[in-house]
Amino acid sequence: MPTEDGEAVFKTYQERLTTRDESFQPELKWFAAYTATHHEKRVMEQLAGRCVETYLPSYRADRHWRKRPAIKLDLPLFPNYVFVHMRNAQRSTVLGTPGVYSIVGADAKPWELPEWEIDALRTGLLERTALPHPYLAAGDRARIVSGLMAGLEGVIVRQKNNLRLVLSLDQIMQSIAIEVAPEELEPVPNSASQLVRTFSWSVRKAESAVWLAAD
Repeated sequence: MPTEDGEAVFKTYQERLTTRDESFQPELKWFAAYTATHHEKRVMEQLAGRCVETYLPSYRADRHWRKRPAIKLDLPLFPNYVFVHMRNAQRSTVLGTPGVYSIVGADAKPWELPEWEIDALRTGLLERTALPHPYLAAGDRARIVSGLMAGLEGVIVRQKNNLRLVLSLDQIMQSIAIEVAPEELEPVPNSASQLVRTFSWSVRKAESAVWLAAD
């Protein structure tokens, strides 16, 4: 019959094993999953059921149909893309989800998305309204210096009395625009010798990317 001291030693050994196993868990990272058109929300729901964290930025828009009252819809800010927070071992789970075509990457490796940019987008959109904007890569650049989206950079656009900052995902040639105040911005020099960190992720256009298939 085991003694109390023996049970205590065994319990301590189990706790150490558990701690060691947890420390060996690969880090969760953000990636972009390319989806079928109009399947972004369904993909997000299915991945949640498979214990995979997702993020789908959206905006609210009015839609009108003939002889029917207008209704408000929540639409994806970046159509055909759902951002997934996963370990490499979960890649087959994501790729096996109906509606997911691929995880964006190249050279047999998915492209990691910067954690801080995802966090800035998730939290920042809680306090700001964002809308899709025609793709914009050139113009006077500025950086947000305050608030939850501090550090993000984009191109300044003036519309009547409003000031907007256009944040572009260059590789998929899509942009969104957020309203900003002049005091929230600082200029970013347009110097070829300066490494400018833009709000763009390692995502390629669907028709030209190398898509990763499940092992």
